[in-house]
This record gives sequence, C-alpha cells and structure tokens, in this order.
Amino acid sequence: MAAPLHAELQRIAQGSGADSQAARIALSDGPVRERLKAAIRALAGHRGPGSSTCPSDAARAVGNEDGWRALMDDAREIARELATAGAVEITQSGKVVDPGAEWRGPIRIRIRT
Repeated sequence: MAAPLHAELQRIAQGSGADSQAARIALSDGPVRERLKAAIRALAGHRGPGSSTCPSDAARAVGNEDGWRALMDDAREIARELATAGAVEITQSGKVVDPGAEWRGPIRIRIRT
C-alpha cells in the first residue's frame, strides 16, 4: 500500500502550487513530523473537498511497509493540529468532528472548502 501512496505524492510533486510543494516536502529527507504534515496537506489538497484521506495514507506514504504503524499517533495528532488551525476538517462517518473534542476510531481528513 505504501508504494501507490508514495507514487501519488510523486505525481502531485510534479505539479505546481501549494499541494505540489507540500508533496515535495513529504518526499524529502526532512524531519518525519514535517513530512507527515506535508503529506496530509498534499493528499487532502490534491483529492479536493469532495474526497478525503486517512492518517494512515500519510503514514504509509512517509514511512515504509514495516514502519508506518509507528507513525500513526503522530499522523492523527498532526491532523488534529491542522484542523484546529482551519486547514483541514476531520470527519467520522461523514460528519465533521470538533478537533478539540475527544474522539476515537477511524477518521478521515479533507481539505476545507
């Protein structure tokens, strides 16, 4: 699963604009948290407001097949930070959730409209 997501980031990076810049950061050798944040922004931005991404997509794209699970807590925390800042929305079962509230279970991340 990591290879298709990595390839998606590579395709995004070939473009121009904020999503492509974020994808280039995600693909870099920089700090992992910066790369996760950039991957979330690139994937959510590229997919648009009608679609979403999962924290595991960013973790898989930045990590590898064996190490992505260790990045999940950071990916969820970064998604919360981005939602608090107003950059993305976090949804569960298609409904926007408060990033400051306690939530558990699967979440999706989409760019704000």
